[in-house]
Amino acid sequence: MPVDVTRFEKSAVAQARLHRLVPGGAHTNARGSDQYPERMTPIIARGEGARVLDVDGNWFVEYGLGAKAVTLGYGYKPVADAVARVAHEGVGFSRPSIWELEAAERFLQQVPTADMVKFAKNGSDVTTAAIKLARAATGRDLVAICRSHPFFSVDDWFMGTTAMTAGIPQAIRDLTVSFVYNDLESLRTLFAEQGDRIAAVILEPATGTSEPAPGFLEGVRELTSANGSVLVFDEMIAGMRWSAAGAQSVYGVTPDLSTWGKALANGFSVSALAGRRDLMELGGLNTDSSRVFLLSTTHGGETTGLAAYLAVADDYAERDVIGIMETQGAKLKTALTAVVASAGLSDHIAILGRPSALVFGTKDHDGNPSQAFRTLFIQELLRGGVLAQSLIVSAAHTDDDLQITVDAFEAASAVYTRAIDAGTTEGLLDGRPVAPAIREFAAPRRLEE
Repeated sequence: MPVDVTRFEKSAVAQARLHRLVPGGAHTNARGSDQYPERMTPIIARGEGARVLDVDGNWFVEYGLGAKAVTLGYGYKPVADAVARVAHEGVGFSRPSIWELEAAERFLQQVPTADMVKFAKNGSDVTTAAIKLARAATGRDLVAICRSHPFFSVDDWFMGTTAMTAGIPQAIRDLTVSFVYNDLESLRTLFAEQGDRIAAVILEPATGTSEPAPGFLEGVRELTSANGSVLVFDEMIAGMRWSAAGAQSVYGVTPDLSTWGKALANGFSVSALAGRRDLMELGGLNTDSSRVFLLSTTHGGETTGLAAYLAVADDYAERDVIGIMETQGAKLKTALTAVVASAGLSDHIAILGRPSALVFGTKDHDGNPSQAFRTLFIQELLRGGVLAQSLIVSAAHTDDDLQITVDAFEAASAVYTRAIDAGTTEGLLDGRPVAPAIREFAAPRRLEE
C-alpha cells in the first residue's frame, strides 16, 4: 500500500515552541526547520532501525541518520543494552574509569596508524584540539583548510572562513587560508607563498562525492612533510563508513593527526583525536615542552558513550557493516537512477556519491541547481513516507525500506516533471524554499512556523 503522509499539526506546534525557546529552533543547523519544506517539519518521537516516528504518528524511512552518525540503526539493541548496563554503574568519576582504558586500547587496534588517542564529545572539539597541537608543535599561526569541504568546526578558526563571521575578529579570520581538493597546485602555491607560517593542513581524505585523484593525497603528505607542517585528516564521515580504520587505511596515506566522531558510537556522543605520540604528548605529562591544554572535558570519559563505542567496535568485528551499507547503497543508487531515467529527469535529478554516502542533486528547467526544486522534491518524498535531505544509508536499511524509497521517488518524480514542464515550482511547492544552513542572514521573515 503506498504511503501518504499529510499530517504535521503536532510537529508544527512543537516546532513553534522550539523557536521560542531555542535559537534556530534546533541544536544543529542542518536539523533546522529552514532545511525542510515550510509546513512539513516533523519532530521525531523515536526511531527504530532505519525508520523514525514523528509526534503526529507518521513513520518515515529515514536517510541522513543523525548527520551520518548512525550506521547500525536507531535503537540498535546490542549498543543500547551495553549503555544501559554501564549507566547503572556510574557514568563519570573523579578518576579515569576502566572504560577509558579499554576504549583507548580498542581504538588504537582499530586505527593502527595512530599511537595515542584522546576522547571527547563532539567533532568540533577534537578538530580544534588538532589545530592547537599543530600550532604548538610548529610555532606557526596559519591553518590551511580545504575549502572544497563544507565543515570542520564551530570554532572561530574555521567559521571565520564561512558566510557566518559575526562575532569573529578579523585578526582570527586572517589566520586561516585555503586550497582546493584534488588541486595539488593550489596547495603548492600556498606553501610557496606562506609555507613558513603554515602550522597545519586539514582536509577530509575523501567525501561521498569526491574521491582523491591519483597522487593527490600522497602529494599533500609530501608537501606537508617537506614544509614542516602537520597533516590532519578529518575522518568524521569517512571513518566508520569507508573503513573502521578510516579513509587513511583505504588510500594508504597516514596523517600526523586524525579526528573522528559521528558513527564512532552509533549516534552516542563520542569523538576522538588520534595521532603521532610526539604530537599528542604535547598535551600530556611526558613532555619537556610548554604544555598544550588539550581536551580537558568533564564528559570526555563518560562511560556510557565509551561503552557504546566498544559495542559498535564489536559489531564491526563480527560482521561486515561497511559491506552491508555499500551493498544496500548500491542497490538504492541503481534503482533510483532507473526511476529518474524512466521519468525523463536524468538531466535534472542526479544520484551521486559513494554507495554508503549518497546524495541527490536537483536542477530546474534550465539545468541550474535549484533550492526551490530541491524543496519540492523533499516535500514529495515526505508525502511518500521518506525523510531524506540526503540518501545516507545504514546497515539497518532493509530491502523493504529501499522499496518504499523507490516508490516515493516515483511519485515525487511525477510532480517534479510537472514543475519542469511548467518552468516553475509555483502552485506545487507549499511555502518557501530551503536555504543554505550556513548563511549570513536569516530568512526575510522570522521562522515561527
